[in-house]
Amino acid sequence: MVLIGNHNQFVDSLCAFVVKGHWGDLSKVKNVSALTSSTIHQVLLQLSLYGYGLSYSFPFFKWLDSIPHYSHSLQCSWAMIHILTEHKHFKTAQHMLEKIAHKDFLSSPSVLTTLVRTHDNQEVNSQVLSWLVIHYAKSKMTQDAIQVFEQMRLHEVKPHLHACTVLLNSLLKDGVTHMVWKIYKKMVQVGVVPNTYIYNCLFHACSKAGDVERAEQLLNEMDVKGLLPDIFTYNTLISLYCKKGMHYEALSIQNRMEREGINLDIVSYNSLIYRFCKEGRMREAMRMFSEIKNATPNHVTYTTLIDGYCKTNELEEALKMREMMEAKGLYPGVVTFNSILRKLCQDGRIRDANKLLNEMSERKIQADNITCNTLINAYCKIGDLKSALKFKNKLLEAGLKPDPFTYKALIHGFCKTNELERAKELMFSMLDAGFTPSYCTYSWIVDGYNKKDNMDSVLALPDEFLSRGLCLDVSVYRALIRRSCKVERVECAERLFNHMEGKGISGESVIYTSLAYAYWKAGNVRAASSMLEEMARRRLMITVKLYRCFSTSDAHENKVSQFFWNHVVDRGLMSRNTMYKIQQKLI
Repeated sequence: MVLIGNHNQFVDSLCAFVVKGHWGDLSKVKNVSALTSSTIHQVLLQLSLYGYGLSYSFPFFKWLDSIPHYSHSLQCSWAMIHILTEHKHFKTAQHMLEKIAHKDFLSSPSVLTTLVRTHDNQEVNSQVLSWLVIHYAKSKMTQDAIQVFEQMRLHEVKPHLHACTVLLNSLLKDGVTHMVWKIYKKMVQVGVVPNTYIYNCLFHACSKAGDVERAEQLLNEMDVKGLLPDIFTYNTLISLYCKKGMHYEALSIQNRMEREGINLDIVSYNSLIYRFCKEGRMREAMRMFSEIKNATPNHVTYTTLIDGYCKTNELEEALKMREMMEAKGLYPGVVTFNSILRKLCQDGRIRDANKLLNEMSERKIQADNITCNTLINAYCKIGDLKSALKFKNKLLEAGLKPDPFTYKALIHGFCKTNELERAKELMFSMLDAGFTPSYCTYSWIVDGYNKKDNMDSVLALPDEFLSRGLCLDVSVYRALIRRSCKVERVECAERLFNHMEGKGISGESVIYTSLAYAYWKAGNVRAASSMLEEMARRRLMITVKLYRCFSTSDAHENKVSQFFWNHVVDRGLMSRNTMYKIQQKLI
């Protein structure tokens, strides 16, 4: 029977029982409540301090689990993790850390501060906290990983390179590239020396942002530091240059790789081929394809070439490429079929498109949104709304959901067939689905009602939005007013403007400019000037982009337009220098 006297003596007694292996005596502790978190923590520390190692502390830690209603405190678990790490039992320590990572809110700054201060072994702290960063980053808990990283920096605990790489990759996957640079800067501040893997993360961030200048700076940095770029580095650079249409620079990277004895892989070739195809330069794309060595063309290679030929109106070449692809044992997937399908529909070959769709079905290739939308759009263009709706139902039956393109195609189709109420209902369905109609969508509806001389239906639209519980903001008024002005229904635009102001919604540059220009064309100079004065009062400027929306090729209208834009410049709504540059086509 173990009696409890002085606390320190009790801790010493427990240590003695553990070291001597007297588990029977240890299990007879008279008062189990005396085995507090603090006591156990002290025992673990004392066993570690006197160099008894894991052969004593870990069996004791596991024995405690057998006590009814007992659970390890965070303090004790953390101490055990540290002891395991000190003795190089990394897998066990890591597993234990991951078990407590979520339930004990380890990412909390206050919790981490307390835990880090209980153990002054910086090497072990670095190892354990680096594992924690990795665990949170891989668990898609990026914010928690950042918090742990921040606490390491504040406590001057240097993170491991692997932890930094995993965190940066996690930020890239989340699309928060601005945070990549912030974390990188802080890494360097705490003494982390970046390696090729870290630089590859930075190149990836440059590629996502299209930042060529920064990528080139990084490459120079690596050269200065004597770090050798790898295939991933070069592939990212080739992809970035190709995205920006910088062929010479992309080919320069290819030459550099060859000089350094690094073979291009299929990812490198695919990037180069893709850029040529995108620009319709199929001869260069095929030359690059013929030059592939030490790599095997894959689905992406052939699909890129097939799509390129379809876009340059060379369907027969695309079909030959498909035959070549299948001869190599590579069978087209939905992306490949979609490229050919799109071209057939563009050429009005709907029957052939349906044959291709049947072939997809026979091969058990599941159609996707692009497949269905391509056929919906094709049928809408020829006015066969019945078949278009049939494909919409097929899309739903396949478990897919209509996207903005689906709605846009159907709305356009119904507007073409003058079924404006159905077009309008689809527009409201689109809004209910959480999609925002574009200016084109509103334009088709306004144009349709204009042809029917029924602008009252356009005027009723804002109130219909409200009656359906939909958000009525400035974007809706902007589209309706702008299009009403374009079709010279100035009175309708004016009434929409008054309705908007009555709802407490303020107009912006597009609305005021549209009305001012429409008034000017109608010969109502006073009303146009009033609109421009209000713009000046509210400091609403006319941008180059906005100016281009009103540019026209009509000679008579150009004369009227020129007077209007001179008036705009006189009002200070656009600088004379900007106007001059536009006229000289300098911007």
